[in-house]
Formats: sequence, C-alpha cells, structure tokens
Amino acid sequence: MKTFITDNFLLENKYAEELYHNYSSKMPIIDYHCHLPPKDIVNNTVFENITKVWINGDHYKWRAMRTLGVDEKFITGNSTDKEKFMNWANTVPYTMRNPLYHWTHLELSRYFDINELLNEKSAEAIYTEASSKLNSEAYSCRNLLNKMNVEVVCTTEDPLDSLDLHAEYLKDKTATTKMSTAFRPDKVILIGADDFNSYLDKLAIVTGVEINSYDSLCNALRNRIQYFHDHSCRLSDHGLNQINFEDFTEAEIKSIFNKKRSNQTITLKEIRQYEGAILSFLAETYHELGWVQQFHLGALRNNNRRMLAQLGPDTGWDSIGDYSQAENLSKFLNALDTKDKLTKTIIYNLNPADNEVMATMIGNFNDGSVKGKVQFGSGWWFLDQKDGMTKQLNALSNMGLISCFVGMLTDSRSFLSFPRHEYFRRIVCNLFGQEIEKGELPNDMEWIGKIIEDISYNNAKEYFKF
Repeated sequence: MKTFITDNFLLENKYAEELYHNYSSKMPIIDYHCHLPPKDIVNNTVFENITKVWINGDHYKWRAMRTLGVDEKFITGNSTDKEKFMNWANTVPYTMRNPLYHWTHLELSRYFDINELLNEKSAEAIYTEASSKLNSEAYSCRNLLNKMNVEVVCTTEDPLDSLDLHAEYLKDKTATTKMSTAFRPDKVILIGADDFNSYLDKLAIVTGVEINSYDSLCNALRNRIQYFHDHSCRLSDHGLNQINFEDFTEAEIKSIFNKKRSNQTITLKEIRQYEGAILSFLAETYHELGWVQQFHLGALRNNNRRMLAQLGPDTGWDSIGDYSQAENLSKFLNALDTKDKLTKTIIYNLNPADNEVMATMIGNFNDGSVKGKVQFGSGWWFLDQKDGMTKQLNALSNMGLISCFVGMLTDSRSFLSFPRHEYFRRIVCNLFGQEIEKGELPNDMEWIGKIIEDISYNNAKEYFKF
C-alpha cells in the first residue's frame, strides 16, 4: 500500500501549505543538540544495512517492540541485522498514533524514496532496497546529512573527551556540514552517584590537576571548559532530574566535598548544596566565555534495575518524572542574574505539566540584553511528537514570544532522524495556518512567512552564532 505521507501531510489548509512550502521547507537545518557519533561523521561511515543506522541504538523503537512482545534477542541481542529489521517491520503497523509511525514513513520517503507502508509483507523488499542504497558512497553519513540540508550538527561530549575527532573534522576542507559539540559535565554535578570519586580520578588524569579539594575541582573543570572552548565549543548541556539549589557557604561546600572524597556519607541536604554550588560555578564560567547553557530537566532514568544491569543506561528504561521544578530553578537563575552572570539559557522540560511553569519562568530573566536570551526548549524526548510539540508551542505563544523561538533539534543518535525537523516545521506552519483561516491572525504571508523562517532557522543562526 502507498504511504499516507503526501506533500501536504499535517497541513490542513492553503495557508499552512503556503507557509510550509514557500517559507519553512527551504530553510537549512541547525541541529544544535544531538548525540550523533562524531567518529561516523569524521570517517564518513557507509552503513552495511538499514538496521545498523536505523534500529541499532534507537530506544524509541526498542520500547515499542518490547511492548508488542518481541524477544530481546531481536532488539539488542545477537540475532542478525535482517531479523531485527523484520521484527521492527512487523511492529510498525501496531505503532499507529505513536510518532514512530509518522517518523518511520517520513524517513523511508525522505532518505530512500520508498513510499510504501512498512509491514510484514513489504519488509523484505524495503530491507533490500534501503540496505542496497545505504551500502554506497551516495548514502554515507555526510551525504545523509546533505540530503536533509543540515548546516550544523552539535554533538554532546563528556569533559573527559579528547575532542580529537572534532579537531580532525575541522581541518577537513571537503566537509559541508559544520560539526560542533556541547560540554556535558553531569558526572561532576551528581555527587551522590556511586562512581563520583572514580570519575574525578579520571578527570584528574586528563587535566593533570590533583583533585583533592573543591578548589582543585573547579580548577580542573575550568581547564576542560577552556579546552572545549579552544576546540570551538560554545554550548553546554546538563541532563538533570531537577535543579537543586540549597543555600550554602563556601566553607560548607569545601567540607561536603572533602567528606565525599574521603568516602564518608553525605546527607541529602549536602548533596543539594553541592549540586547548586558546582552548577553555579559552571554557569558563571559559561557566562565568562559567552556560551549557551542547556538544561534538560525531568527524566526519571533507569527505572528497570534488572534490565539496566543487563544492557546499561540509555537502552529504553526511562520515563517522565514528577519533580518539583519552579522554586529551585528560580533561585538558581536569580543567583546568576543578580551577579549579571546569566548567559544565554535553554530550559527543556520532560513533564508536560511543567509547560506553563517553563514558559513563564523564561520571562523572568529575559532582560532585553539579547533577543530570546532565556528560551523554553522544544518538546523533548517523550514530548517530541505532534501533541507534545503543539502544547509546548501553545504555552510559549500564550506566555512568551514564539517569534523569538530557536526551534527544533533531534536529540538523536541516528543519522536518519532529521525529518523530525520537517515534522516540527509542518506542525508550526499548520498552527499559524489554522489561525489565519479562523481570522485570528492576519493574512499577511510576507510577515508571518518571515516568522516561520525565523523559527525554522534564522533565530537559531543568530542565537548560537554558528
């Protein structure tokens, strides 16, 4: 059966169609937060088959397959790549009304010109055709990015990373897509973690700084931030349950750090004090260097301890958390703003109940110094689907300025995920198109078209200075 993905997919009237086709679709993509492997971009990897680029590492698909009762050997186990694909193909018809159904068929269409529905009957032919195309230079990693008009990708690296791959890529004059990175120091923030001290030992080796005090930790982190800066990094990212910000003194933080380094037990209050202190240090350092800081808040990670032990983190056992966000986030941002050390900031929430919290919080710290200085980030993870994105866009529109929004990102590990930008753009254009048709917005295509182009690309280009 032919696909339902038409030229006007998700576009419900002529205004939405005009906004998408004449304004949004032509704009390049700036993917300012993803988890693509830099090695594949540097080496311009050619994938052997579609499973290796499309199913391996995709915990969205894995969760759906598990729900349908697919055995783990056909998901992350030792079955063949073709067997894994066949099991995914059998799952797809059952994903209707899940964004996976839309993404699957968008990706098959946009990358491979395959416009058949993926199911048990079509699986063999689609596997053969897509794998045949992928196993060629025309479908190498860089060419997959070029197909989607990707101008910038920003990967995410730990402070321990050498960034050698980024440095190598920067020297490659044949590269057409820019690759940058984001500094992700979660492991130095989460002092309550069992591996905190062992991680600091590794950081000490990388920096050449003996980390035996809180001050020496700050010195080591400053060393790595400057190192990332010298390698063209201009963003940080933090994946936290919530911002912890408990009142503290310098003496208290030094004492807490010494206790942890001596393997003594620290209290929940002490954990929160330390996390607020180190996060403040990091944020002030980002401000000094003119970076953008990102906070991904609200995930309840690694819920299934049995499967975590078997497969490790980031394998599909996370969910939305119901943490309290507003008060401590306000304290944290206010502490930075009071010192005039609040840099450009993007805040993402995973719990849709926090949409209005975040949409109003950003307005407290947009001080007129920079357009859209503090941003309410796009629908993330479980919310990067039609309903989640629409709710985020509506909350931002109602309580802020959607015209200043820096738009979509993939947050993905897959080179086939970039049609998510198209998905987002179609949803945005449809929202505006609906309101033009209702008479709630003027039929001023030139002006609204400009806003659409800004949300799609221009705002991110200006904000990140890529």
